[in-house]
Amino acid sequence: MLFELFFKDQSNLEIPFISFLVICGIVSYLIGSLNFGIIFSRAIFKEDVRSSGSGNAGATNMLRTYGKRAGIFTFLCDGAKTAVAMATSYLFMPPRYVVLGMFFAGIFCMVGHTYPLYFKFKGGKGVACFAVLVLMTSIAMKVWYVFLILFVMFFILVIGTKFVSLGSIICALVYPILLNRVNRMVDNNPFIMVEVLAVLAGLFVVFQHRTNLSRLFNGTENKISLSKKKKKENEETNE
Repeated sequence: MLFELFFKDQSNLEIPFISFLVICGIVSYLIGSLNFGIIFSRAIFKEDVRSSGSGNAGATNMLRTYGKRAGIFTFLCDGAKTAVAMATSYLFMPPRYVVLGMFFAGIFCMVGHTYPLYFKFKGGKGVACFAVLVLMTSIAMKVWYVFLILFVMFFILVIGTKFVSLGSIICALVYPILLNRVNRMVDNNPFIMVEVLAVLAGLFVVFQHRTNLSRLFNGTENKISLSKKKKKENEETNE
């Protein structure tokens, strides 16, 4: 099987494990499709956040469009759904494959958030989901300092430049490299596929920010604002 190529020890690879991964991916995608930016904007503000600002349904556009509280609450709820998906995987995956299952759950939750089944496949950019993926897998692998390093890096970049997109892109690129180095030092996980999935998760975030990258190079990227006032500019943002 294809998955066998990514394991050091192939002797215990079984068909039920592959079935668990498939189910994990489907369930996580459906959970991720619960896009709280869209849900909250419709329920509270009686409009779709995708019709304002950047047109994205994520925390940053909620912040820019409806204010700080809306942005923070959306970020927390999008992160919480990722935690639920990953915790479900943690409970039901075979113990040997728990970390691998958590990565699958986190990535498919990101895909659901970005391309939500319930909202015509137009959502956010998956940064909140990615942050929780890094947090929970770092804890499960007992390398919590990986998340801490990325958090500090993100904080410094955003505070220093006011570009949320720049912080997200750089952290997404650094994450798989940092995880690889840590794994090599502690020999923490027997699965090469964990590192492959970390690369895929990081590249997914970068791909979703491709227009932001273009504007960063052109000097036209929008800076974050913590103003509580509702904004209606037609601008591209991070989430």
